[in-house]
Amino acid sequence: MMTQWYTRAAAKGVVISGQLWQPNRLLRMSTNCNNDNTNNHDDLDSIFKQKRILRTQVRKTLKAIDPSLRSQQDNAIQDIILGAPWFKSSLRLCAYISCSALREVDTFKLLSQILQPPPSGGKKLYVPRVEDKNSNMRMLNVSRIDDLVANSMNILEPDPVDADGNAREDVLQANEPVDILLLPGLAFDKSGRRLGRGGGYYDTFLKNYQDLAETQNWKQPLLVALSYSQQILDDGVIPVTSTDVLVDALVSPEGVIPISSAAFNSVRFQNGYLSWT
Repeated sequence: MMTQWYTRAAAKGVVISGQLWQPNRLLRMSTNCNNDNTNNHDDLDSIFKQKRILRTQVRKTLKAIDPSLRSQQDNAIQDIILGAPWFKSSLRLCAYISCSALREVDTFKLLSQILQPPPSGGKKLYVPRVEDKNSNMRMLNVSRIDDLVANSMNILEPDPVDADGNAREDVLQANEPVDILLLPGLAFDKSGRRLGRGGGYYDTFLKNYQDLAETQNWKQPLLVALSYSQQILDDGVIPVTSTDVLVDALVSPEGVIPISSAAFNSVRFQNGYLSWT
C-alpha cells in the first residue's frame, strides 16, 4: 500500500526521490557543489561564492515576475496554508513578516487571519525582530498588526515592549513549543535546501530553537517555507554547508510539497489527493 501511495504521489509531482526519507543525509551527500568537506576553508569559500552568484540570478528572476502573477501566487499560497488541516490545528507558530521590496511571498493575509479572535484565529504568533548585524534575531509575540513598526530598512517588526511597557515574550523563553515556523527564502529545492539572503539570521535562530526543543524534550516544529514557483530549483543546485538548516516542506501555488520524514508522516492520501494533516 505504501509503495502504491508513494508511486501515485510521485506521479503528481509532489514527492521527490528516496532522499525524502533521510533528509539529514543531504548535508553529507556529494553534489556538483563540492561540499563533501565543509570544514575545508577552500571548499567553504567556493560554496559562499556559488551562493552569491545564485542569489544574484534568483533576484533577477524574481524582479522579472509580472506583478499580477506575483499577486496571484501570493493569494494561492496563503489560501493553501489557511485551508490546510495542519495549519488549522496549530496553536503556536512563528511567521515572517513579508517585505514587498524583497519580493518575498506575501504573508499579511495569513498574519491577519492568525491574529483574529477565535474561532477563526486565536493562535499565538511570534514574528522576527533583528537585533544586530551578527545574525542575531529574536521571535517576539504579537497580538495585533498594530504591534508592528517599520525599522530603519522600512521592514516591519515588533517593538521589544508592548503598549503597556511590558517586554514581549521571546519564543526562546516561552514555556510551550511552537508547532510551525513559516519561513522566507530566496530559493529552495525539493530536498529541503534553502537559500537565504546571506545574513545567517534564520539558520542561527532555527538551530537555537531546535536545540531548545531537544533540551525541553519538545516535538520539533515543522519548518515550512513559502515559495513562488520560480524559486524552486533543481535538486543539487543550491550549495549547502553544515550550518544550513533544511526545511521540512514547501508551499508553492501548486500545493504543499512534503520533504522531511516529519512532514511526510503527516501526509495522508484521501480520495486520490494528497492532504497534509
